[in-house]
Amino acid sequence: MTGWFSFLHGEATAGDVLALQAVQDALDAGGCPYDVAWSPVFRPDGLALDDADPARYTHLIFVCGPLHGPQIADLHKRFPDARRIAVGVSVLDPGDPAAAGFDEVLARDGHDLPQRDLAAVPDPPGVPVAGVVLALGQGEYGDRRRHDQVADRLTGWLGGLDCARLPLDTRLDGRDWRLPATAAQFSSIVRRLDVLVSTRLHGLVLGLRNGVPVLAVDPVAGGGKVTAQAKAWKWPAVLSAEDLLGPFAEERLARQLDWCLSAQGQFTAVQASGSATVNPLVDALLRTLSKQSLG
Repeated sequence: MTGWFSFLHGEATAGDVLALQAVQDALDAGGCPYDVAWSPVFRPDGLALDDADPARYTHLIFVCGPLHGPQIADLHKRFPDARRIAVGVSVLDPGDPAAAGFDEVLARDGHDLPQRDLAAVPDPPGVPVAGVVLALGQGEYGDRRRHDQVADRLTGWLGGLDCARLPLDTRLDGRDWRLPATAAQFSSIVRRLDVLVSTRLHGLVLGLRNGVPVLAVDPVAGGGKVTAQAKAWKWPAVLSAEDLLGPFAEERLARQLDWCLSAQGQFTAVQASGSATVNPLVDALLRTLSKQSLG
């Protein structure tokens, strides 16, 4: 079983891998044994295409993607004795050696009757959606800054989780389509998350304001405004820079994440959201203004 996900200089897209899963499910149901060749960049522990012995295989199946280019054409040379089948592919030019070398092409397009793409077949289990808001500047903290080290440790840990990671920026810019133009747009994104991971004060605040649990990390040594804001909200899922840069950091992160995704964490975040309707600072400002006007 091969695809663009098999090539060192190819790429593994979500659609390619889901299409592969559809074919795997069908072969598994029929009791047909197979191997999958993976790019060592994407799956270092998988079977590399270069290590697959052509003499072992009666068939070569190429799954998904366009049939063009020398990498696919080379498959025909490498596996000359195998019956070569392409399935769920796009045929740009039937005369291209990459396409013409297959014994059979079961295309999704390139003919009069398009077929549904294979990626629509499997129903993969859902995973948590984690928004990520990082503070990387804040030079005002001087030698107390641990922002870069904290971000490296945090994102390294996030990269190993089975979750859908969504990088977010609280910065608003109507000129950049990748950024929200209004605070309401940002909040609409946050409300659709399962958890928000943030080293930024407003990531913590806007997550809780919208009823989303926040795994907060304070990037300032000794504690800064993130820690203070967590206390103001009575929010327990907060770690210090020292927690993250010391031993057992991943265990601490995992415990806090598990709590955020638990029923208790979700309930506590909803409670926090309900308490945000009245802000003591606004009341204090109004009292100050009232005193000044009376004076």
